[in-house]
Amino acid sequence: MKTAQNKTLQKRLALSKSKGFTLIELLVVIGILAVLLAITLIAINPQRQFSQANNTKRSSDINAILNAIGQYAADNKGALPTNLATTCDSAAPCSITSDTAVTSRADICSDLVPQYLAALPVDPLTSGGTPVTDCAVTYTTNYEVYRGTDNRITVTAPATELGIAILTVTR
Repeated sequence: MKTAQNKTLQKRLALSKSKGFTLIELLVVIGILAVLLAITLIAINPQRQFSQANNTKRSSDINAILNAIGQYAADNKGALPTNLATTCDSAAPCSITSDTAVTSRADICSDLVPQYLAALPVDPLTSGGTPVTDCAVTYTTNYEVYRGTDNRITVTAPATELGIAILTVTR
């Protein structure tokens, strides 16, 4: 009888000493992994990264538009694109659009595309950010332009993200 009890006792001891993880250990590991994942997502913050990328594209776009206007003026003895209204100023900049419903507009696409720009840049959140290659269709860039009192041209991107002030480039 003692041998049967010894064998049963030995089996119980063997089972209790078997290798494995307890439920508590597994929950602690899962908790630590969840905290590390949360810290990583906060550090990376994909939405902020996309917003920063959009602002960088806006900055690049307004520089490209201003460079194209400057090149146009250089090639045309200082004359600005024909549809860049003289009524546009810092108080009321003209939208770079061909939409006739917009009263204060600068339809400069046909003057700049394709000779000075391959395509007219568009704000990343406007029309999916697709640049304008056909100036005959109605387009809106969501960028603005005006000539200051000192005859300097300013191009702005008013629809910035992350609380950044309006992006502006002047030459």
